[in-house]
Amino acid sequence: MAHDTKPAFDIILWGATGFTGRLVAEYLARNQDAHRAKWALAGRDEGKLEQVRSELVKVRPEFADLPVVLADAKDAASLDAMVARTRVIISTVGPYARYGNELVAACVRAGTDYCDLTGEVQFMRKTIDAHDARARETGARIVHTCGFDSIPSDLGTLMVQDYMRERHGGHCDQVRFHLTRMRGGFSGGTIASMMDTLAAVKAEPSLKKVLTSAHALDPEPSRGTKEERDLATVKKSPDTGTWTAPFVMASVNTRVVRRSNALLGFPWGRDFFYSEVSDFGPGPKGLALATATTAGLGGFMVLSNVDPVRELLEKHVLPAPGEGPSATVRERGHFEVRLLGEGHSPKSGQRVKVEGKVAAKGDPGYAATARMLAESALCLAFDTIPKRGGVLTPASAMGMVLVERLRKAGMTFEVHDRAA
Repeated sequence: MAHDTKPAFDIILWGATGFTGRLVAEYLARNQDAHRAKWALAGRDEGKLEQVRSELVKVRPEFADLPVVLADAKDAASLDAMVARTRVIISTVGPYARYGNELVAACVRAGTDYCDLTGEVQFMRKTIDAHDARARETGARIVHTCGFDSIPSDLGTLMVQDYMRERHGGHCDQVRFHLTRMRGGFSGGTIASMMDTLAAVKAEPSLKKVLTSAHALDPEPSRGTKEERDLATVKKSPDTGTWTAPFVMASVNTRVVRRSNALLGFPWGRDFFYSEVSDFGPGPKGLALATATTAGLGGFMVLSNVDPVRELLEKHVLPAPGEGPSATVRERGHFEVRLLGEGHSPKSGQRVKVEGKVAAKGDPGYAATARMLAESALCLAFDTIPKRGGVLTPASAMGMVLVERLRKAGMTFEVHDRAA
């Protein structure tokens, strides 16, 4: 790392006063592994930071002395001073395209590791173009999408490929992600990021090319093949016989998984195929649910592109930034993903099929995401992982080490052969 002196902290949580930031702070406060970490809360409002700290005192009394660090997202000097004091920055301040650029730049200059939970493809493309080369020089590991976007997809695919290599001696040339169960709510921060992306495309139409490119996050972006287009209609899966619909985050996750393959040196092949869908099961019920979901998602996107309607939704219907699902909703939430892999086995000379499962209790976007993001930071801070710098992905930065850490944290990552 590029620090001239040893940093005072292992982890600084930037955006600790926001909805997700408070959840990450509470997770770190309750996590036994985090107790060996020197960490601090950071933001621009000292009073609000002290309020978060007072809540953490209820978890552990010694947090009365938890340090707070002040900085401003638009003040490069204050960000430079903050990142110089730590080994890892966790950022929960979104929309990232609006508030995240200066912080990433500061981390790159200092050689400080960074992780966030962005799902903004245009922001990630910007950081790759602006900072990847310099981050490789300073050793800064800039790791986006360390939450529900895109750890189940990225690490789930890595797990399936790792199993395929060890058991069958080859790789899966295709992996299909099926979201089979999900229960949870939306926060104002997530809505704000979605609305910001739509507004950005309207103001700068050239961004649409980035957002619709199948390989938008590859080192060398490309449109990809027709088959790689994200599902936009109801479709019966040939793999499972179930009815599927578009998955709202497929346009993010698929790009992240493809970037991982490229950054790792194409171990899954240059023609590796990856897709994501929401799975609603077989029969008339599955068809009805898939149809309703597709119609609802399509209608929301159409309405959100109409300025007066979008403003009405933001003011009177959708949660505002800083708001999110209640503790009860978060606790009742869950998700389960199936990853269906297929490839040639050099050992048997046959095509083989494998199936992975990634699942967790807790609202996927908040309770589960807080766990994934916090564990990613702890992994960057303490675990033995590659020291390569750059704008990375969870799989290329932390790999199976993070999978094992998340298993120990209560998440399900499992894989087995399935009938050919």
